[in-house]
Amino acid sequence: MVGSAGLSCAEKRGALIVLEGLDRSGKSSQCASLVSFLNKQGISAEAWRFPDRSTAIGSMISSYLSSSADLDDCTVHLLFSANRWEKRSVMEAKLKEGTTLVVDRYSYSGVAFSAAKGLDLNWCKAPDQGLLAADLVLYLNIPPEVAAARGGYGGERYEKMDFQLEVAKYYKKLQDSTWQTIDATKSIEEVQEDIKNASLRIIAECSEGQELLRLWGTQA
Repeated sequence: MVGSAGLSCAEKRGALIVLEGLDRSGKSSQCASLVSFLNKQGISAEAWRFPDRSTAIGSMISSYLSSSADLDDCTVHLLFSANRWEKRSVMEAKLKEGTTLVVDRYSYSGVAFSAAKGLDLNWCKAPDQGLLAADLVLYLNIPPEVAAARGGYGGERYEKMDFQLEVAKYYKKLQDSTWQTIDATKSIEEVQEDIKNASLRIIAECSEGQELLRLWGTQA
């Protein structure tokens, strides 16, 4: 899924770390915790989140997710992709400057959620071809019924048990060597420790000049 050749980037750089998982798996809290930890270690890091609801496209997505607007499934998928493309150049610049980006959801979510609606998997991947690929995807693994018992569940359009089960199936289809599964049923502190250890390893690798790669097998 990740190209074997990518952007020329011999100099040290930041890592692109993405947290994925079902709704209410703890991604947002763990992203904030990781960024705080890294900054305290003297590592430049920023927390990002997709969809980015601060943009014009993000505002349309926000209305859709809160169920205040109805859109065709294909249209929604393309909006989510466009929202990521809006931020691509800024992401690339920050990584090259040495800043690690910790991202709450990325292209993998977009594909898994749209495919779970019945859209073709390859069609779902196509709009994101050429976006930056994550150096590390941390998949917070949690049974949907456990996530559903957490506070706030059901407030957005996709927070339904049957749908989340379908999403989980497609997440599995997307996994490759850049993914690491984290048991999100463990205590918050244990999950934090697993995430910290995996993140420090990939940050060290990227600081040694590892290439930036593009999604879905494309080359620079």
